[in-house]
Amino acid sequence: MHAIPAHAAPLPSTLRLPFYRQLYFQVVIAIVLGVLLGHFEPAYGEALKPLGDGFIKLVKMIIAPVIFLTIVTGIAGMSQLSAVGRVFGKAMAYFLFFSTLALVVGMIVANVVQPGAGMNINPADLDQTAVKSYVAKSHEMTLTGFVMDIIPKTLISPFVGDNILQVLLVAVLFGIALALAGERGTPVLDFLEALTAPVFKLVAIVMKAAPIGAFGAIAFTIGKFGLGSLVNLAWLVGSFYVTSLLFVVVVLGTVGRLCGFSVLKLCRYLKAELLLVLGTSSSESALPSLMEKMEKAGCSKSVVGLVVPTGYSFNLDGTNIYMTLAALFIAQATNTELSLGHQVMLLLVAMLSSKGAAGVTGAGFITLAATLAVVPEVPVAGMALILGVDRFMSECRSLTNFVGNAVATVVVSRWENALDYQRLHAALDGQAVPHAAPAGLPVGATATVQAAG
Repeated sequence: MHAIPAHAAPLPSTLRLPFYRQLYFQVVIAIVLGVLLGHFEPAYGEALKPLGDGFIKLVKMIIAPVIFLTIVTGIAGMSQLSAVGRVFGKAMAYFLFFSTLALVVGMIVANVVQPGAGMNINPADLDQTAVKSYVAKSHEMTLTGFVMDIIPKTLISPFVGDNILQVLLVAVLFGIALALAGERGTPVLDFLEALTAPVFKLVAIVMKAAPIGAFGAIAFTIGKFGLGSLVNLAWLVGSFYVTSLLFVVVVLGTVGRLCGFSVLKLCRYLKAELLLVLGTSSSESALPSLMEKMEKAGCSKSVVGLVVPTGYSFNLDGTNIYMTLAALFIAQATNTELSLGHQVMLLLVAMLSSKGAAGVTGAGFITLAATLAVVPEVPVAGMALILGVDRFMSECRSLTNFVGNAVATVVVSRWENALDYQRLHAALDGQAVPHAAPAGLPVGATATVQAAG
């Protein structure tokens, strides 16, 4: 690896800012204040829900243009369009393997730890009113309906909706069409590349409100559900958090080592985004910032544009661990005996139902309802047992999903030989990041600015 020249022009970095002006520090303070307010003044904390909801709506407002511009300019700038299908195929292979592995890990932990054993709950005694809305939504999650929903009604309708995969489909098709247009498409490509700068500047402006959003969201969670609700089901919540942590450190950590980077350093690089996800319980709140940071860290723009948005629907490691762990917890708590065949069936159903869950609050619970509806041996009414603590597990689901997608982006970039290791290690080590290699230079080359004279 070449040393970074002293005169290399670095990208703008927040590392030079005083600590109190850095986003991660502000979000930490906001989360602490939110927890305190929600605990000591629950009524006020619960009333702050609009702050968190408003921030997430602001982020969703810019997700569609960020994804569209990143994918279109990335694909249109490719020298070979066959690379689009190749990147997508590699990403889906990665997603399928690791999401299935996450389901298996959750199932193994549930059988070993048995967090629900000894509760002896009678499903008939449970209040099913609270879970009826989730069960109703789960009936809409069919495989055919999911696939058909990817196709938008019009070319522009994805930009006024909230379906990431519709935006992805339109962006991929438009990027291919722009590349095939040749020189006649150059003015359009130039315009879209110029438009990228103000759009990402808008992302930076919106992210300044992240502490306010995190404060409101965490104050609402603590105020409404209370820390006391964790006590009764602490064994389940603790098992889930420990399992997710081990999955990130051991499984994803091993993947990182094999690919030449540290997952812990990657988490440190993304600490502001991780804290934001923790505060809002939604990995979508950090999606635009993740795409920008992964590109700055040396991942190809085209790979980032394809892998990150797709991963938000197909690479949900945290949600998958939760689904099998929670399903077996309900079975154990209600003394429902599940044979190995029943558990395998549960795993296969979860593999399909988990692919339609977006990275938003509550999606994991809805997907769990869809899975249990197909496996009648586990009583759906048992979901009332975990409804009270689901919000606390939602944070862990979102964090694990987020880290999994960041790792997937680096891995697929490496498979495509589209990863600049010099930029990656500079970013992960907290150093000034050199400029990306200009067109024509091989991946790994670093652009420098020659001193005048």
